Amino acid sequence: MQLKQTQLSASCLLFDMDGTLLNSHAPMVRAYTAWAGRYGLDIDAVLRACQGRRSIDTVRAFAPAGADVEGDNAEIMKREREDTDGVFAIPGAVALLESLPEGRWAVVTSADRGLALARLTAAGLPIPKLLITAENVTRGKPAPDGFLLGARGLDAEPAQAVVFEDSPAGIEAGIAAGMTVVAIASMLSPEELGTQAWLPDMSTLSIKTHASGLTLLVD
Repeated sequence: MQLKQTQLSASCLLFDMDGTLLNSHAPMVRAYTAWAGRYGLDIDAVLRACQGRRSIDTVRAFAPAGADVEGDNAEIMKREREDTDGVFAIPGAVALLESLPEGRWAVVTSADRGLALARLTAAGLPIPKLLITAENVTRGKPAPDGFLLGARGLDAEPAQAVVFEDSPAGIEAGIAAGMTVVAIASMLSPEELGTQAWLPDMSTLSIKTHASGLTLLVD
């Protein structure tokens, strides 16, 4: 169900990055296409699997026997850090983040810190005080570890957090963390995301701040 004329209460907001706050599809496709082509892999399968996941997890899943998994992952990450052509903010994301009080929001991404900073900067988005990246967790999405770490860093109980995600792996992670999840159908359809609560982007969202937390208003 697309959210309209809705209010949600929260203590904190946790945002995925790629596909949720910004569109980085073009450089992601270029990086994984180059890697998959080296081994003759099914690029469509690789691109489907990498959505919302750490690159190391994708490489481990698809690399043929004998491949230098750590080296291949480092190469993919280097390509993505250096390629910001085609990275842009999701509609409404800049205004929404700029309206949020510090200490009430974080970004929880499967990218490493260098890539996250490069893409947030390229998209003109504010850098959060709390940025949870691939290096901060031993288990990436769909495990809930990153979101739980984000809530803990903002002194919030999981049940008081609202997660914004655009991938099945991320949505699964948010649900596993015991949080309210709102899907952003920027790259995949609501049916592909398998969720009932979704928005096409951030443009209909606004925030009211009060002593006990936040109220999200959806037009």
